[in-house]
Amino acid sequence: MAANVKLLLVEDNPMVRTMLQGALEALATVTSAVDGADALIKAASDPPDVLVSDYRMPGMDGRQLVETLKRQARTAGVSIILLATKADISEKLSGTEFAIDEFVEKPFFLKEATQRIKRVIDKIALEKMAKAASSDGVLRGSLLQMNVIDLVQSLEMGRKSCALTLTYQDDKCELYFSAGQVMHATYGAVSGDQAVFKVLRWTDGSFQIDFEGKTTQQTTTLNTQGLLMEGLRLLDESARDEAAQQAEGEDDVLLDS
Repeated sequence: MAANVKLLLVEDNPMVRTMLQGALEALATVTSAVDGADALIKAASDPPDVLVSDYRMPGMDGRQLVETLKRQARTAGVSIILLATKADISEKLSGTEFAIDEFVEKPFFLKEATQRIKRVIDKIALEKMAKAASSDGVLRGSLLQMNVIDLVQSLEMGRKSCALTLTYQDDKCELYFSAGQVMHATYGAVSGDQAVFKVLRWTDGSFQIDFEGKTTQQTTTLNTQGLLMEGLRLLDESARDEAAQQAEGEDDVLLDS
């Protein structure tokens, strides 16, 4: 889905590096480096879109690596994700000269770290798609490229103001964003929060983003993160109910036999 995003992974621990690279290769084109010096050489020859780097490394640490990359014209625009302990984040990295897009707190679970990194990758992928949009300023794509949840999260992270139209067969849902927040949503006769919850279930269809799309209506009551969290909770609840019903049905078949 986001294979057009180039990611440079810098980690001196071979086990952690291998595990992270394996998880991230499904999301981006990944190049790995064993330390800061190795990363600088690789970034100079092929500038990445996003850098994922450990903070504590021998020689050049993650902060020094970031500062060096940000001061070079070819790599100044790279998005930064640092892997660091809670203490390092609060005591040594909170006042960095250059903005950090995301922190992954160590120790971390691989799945959670991948999800946090994925949000930044999706944001970059969407920005690249927007630059390649048609001359009418409308970005069109398939939900197989980027699903509904990823789209909404990317628009929130990018603080985009736009109209997102989602279509699947004869169904259509429209979401209006202002600075990354969903202000208004409609899905047939349903509007507001419930319209967002319904469309989060979609796994197929197409999307269209009009960056000139605006509305004065306010029908949602939760912010974007709140909508996603509640929508995911409802999806999980529905999946559990379906699994329970299926198991009950299987028990009935066994009893009848």
